[in-house]
Amino acid sequence: MEKKIKVIILLLVVLVIAGVATHLFLTPSTVESKGSKNITDMAGRNVEIPASVSNVVATSPPMTTVLYMIAPDKVKAVNFQWTDAEMKYVPNQYKNYPVVGGWYGSQDGSYEEFIASEPDIVIESIDEGGDGDLSTVKERQEKFGSIPVIAVNDTTNVEKVGESITFMGEIVGEQEKAKQLNDFNNKYLDIVHDRASKLSDSNKKTVYYAQGDDGLQTSPSNSTHGQLIDLVGGKNVADSVSQGNTTGGVQVSMEQVISWNPDKIITNDPEFYAHVYNDSNWGKINAVKNKEVYVSPQSPFKWFDRPVGANMIIGVPWTAKAIYPDDYKDIKMVDATKEFYSNFYHYDLSDDDAKQMLLDSGLKQSNL
Repeated sequence: MEKKIKVIILLLVVLVIAGVATHLFLTPSTVESKGSKNITDMAGRNVEIPASVSNVVATSPPMTTVLYMIAPDKVKAVNFQWTDAEMKYVPNQYKNYPVVGGWYGSQDGSYEEFIASEPDIVIESIDEGGDGDLSTVKERQEKFGSIPVIAVNDTTNVEKVGESITFMGEIVGEQEKAKQLNDFNNKYLDIVHDRASKLSDSNKKTVYYAQGDDGLQTSPSNSTHGQLIDLVGGKNVADSVSQGNTTGGVQVSMEQVISWNPDKIITNDPEFYAHVYNDSNWGKINAVKNKEVYVSPQSPFKWFDRPVGANMIIGVPWTAKAIYPDDYKDIKMVDATKEFYSNFYHYDLSDDDAKQMLLDSGLKQSNL
């Protein structure tokens, strides 16, 4: 009996030693991976990040907007301050994000405030390809020290945003939400690509994008800011103006707009929209005579522009409906708006809320 006990004890000792050895020597990478993992960012850099990302900030509004859409609970700071009107459509739990600025049109980012928000990672926007921005990414990494900086292709082109959305979804562990956002975008991109391709030049509506409270700044064709006009097959009347640096818009005269005499006007400025129908100069233009002026819904992000990015995904069907209402009667904008706000702005609209938002933008009751 004593001999059997000794044998059993010896076997137990051997099993314990074997288990420890297996843990220490056979699977070290598995043990290490619980804390971190290596990824290749969109600039081709190898970066070590936490295996599970819980806190994230981005250095520009377009990137922050995507993160808010797919992972709002992981966003720890924003680059901008929501207005009171915009705040109406922000759930209570997201209204008190710290505002840390950023590096984009406004160069007001504060490294100290970014770091104080205690992010696991920082998202930095780069132009597609990334070579021209590597020095900026390296500078950010030096400033942020041990906090990993992840380079992501910019999200300013609504037709090319999908890859970056997918990548950010993988980084923050929200792959399904990223796919859901891309699926929504692709659904309407497919529709407008198909129908815009069938428009003849003679059937294209002429469109003026009015910027500023006087409406006399604009963005020409092929500019990032007016891209939705081009996308749905509208003919931007300002396609001949000098493009140069169009960040702030190109200045034009009232006489020039009158001579263009557009069929439609789209604006992002509620103040301009509020007075355009009562202005005798604008009243000379067909778009105003025919009540064909549209103002982008504003909250919590503008649908048409500023920022340029994933917020414009819902602007794709809206712009199509504004410019070509007869061609897009099958799109139910009330349903699309409710779906988008619920899934990506985390705010449930009633039918009446969505309908009023669309009517306030200039869409006709028959076109909702």
